[in-house]
Amino acid sequence: MPLPKQSSTAVSLERTAMRVGRKLAMLAAWLTPVLAVRSEAVSVQPLPAFQVDLTQTTVSGLSSGAYMAGQFAVIHSSMITGAGIVAGGPYNCASRPGWPPFTLYWSNATRACMNPQATESSPPDAVVLWRDAQQIAQAGRIDALPNLRRQKIYLFSGREDKTVATAVVDQVRHFYALAGTASIHYRNDLQAGHGMVTNDPGDSACSLTAAPYFNNCGLPLAREMLSHLYPGLGPPSAQLSGSTIKFDQRRYAGYRAGLDDAGYAYVPAACSSRRCRVHVAFHGCMQGAALVKDHFYGRAGYNAVADANGIIVLYPQVRTSWFYPYNPGGCWDYWGYSSANPFRPDFHTREGAQVRAVYAMLQRLAQPRNAPHP
Repeated sequence: MPLPKQSSTAVSLERTAMRVGRKLAMLAAWLTPVLAVRSEAVSVQPLPAFQVDLTQTTVSGLSSGAYMAGQFAVIHSSMITGAGIVAGGPYNCASRPGWPPFTLYWSNATRACMNPQATESSPPDAVVLWRDAQQIAQAGRIDALPNLRRQKIYLFSGREDKTVATAVVDQVRHFYALAGTASIHYRNDLQAGHGMVTNDPGDSACSLTAAPYFNNCGLPLAREMLSHLYPGLGPPSAQLSGSTIKFDQRRYAGYRAGLDDAGYAYVPAACSSRRCRVHVAFHGCMQGAALVKDHFYGRAGYNAVADANGIIVLYPQVRTSWFYPYNPGGCWDYWGYSSANPFRPDFHTREGAQVRAVYAMLQRLAQPRNAPHP
């Protein structure tokens, strides 16, 4: 539906916001090289090249990581063949400020895109977001939307999740239905709280929502999800054959992107000599390795499945920050904190700092083995 006609007050607010945004962009451009000097050296290796097959790349994530997975899958739909979205909302959810008054994107992100009922907000509207996506695609800022028809989509919402409500996840299904996606699996039958669902007895009870946000619901969700994204997978390995690589992320993004210094990748032994596929797994807020160590990249359930089926799992990392860019929760950007101009955010396009960084990591994995790092 069309946006309501803007009042003179709303127009004035918009113009003021744009002026502030331009000033912030100038400040960001000045601060970025200053803040890019890290206080400590990081003794990690460059990401190796494995000559992977990028035509079978999939993504998944929890919470803000689910938003990031969904964004990346739409932005690079010509490459991404499937996405797993666990407790996340539809593409571009936060990027429709209201009129009047002017509403910042983070307000939408924490209200409509999380638990609308609790904040007396309306859920995101997949019809409006699909229309927006068409306009963004026509402008050439994301890949052609017909690619979404061939993607495989796995959705999960816990019945006890009060952080990202089922009503929000429902709109993801609606978005992909509008896109004509044929293969959508939506699971919302477990009394799960907000967290990554596992069958690990060491994790929290299923219905809880508590740090570090891993819930034992008796379901190996990562395995079920990967089986939908890659039909015909074999059973997981009883013992891992490969190794986890800690690599330097600073090569792929400036300070503004908000990435941590190091990322991780699980590489099955077979991938040192054969051509493998790649799955990108995005952690949720407060789940980066600096906070939960190897819990996400080592225990979320991806690696055993990947090990047996020739899949490299890339685990990019976001850092927590109380200054610039402001991200105290260590969340992936789905409202614009990594954009130079927060009033004209680009996080949901190819120009997004985090999107560009992860895309560059994938391109590096696809280079011939032993290729020097550019």
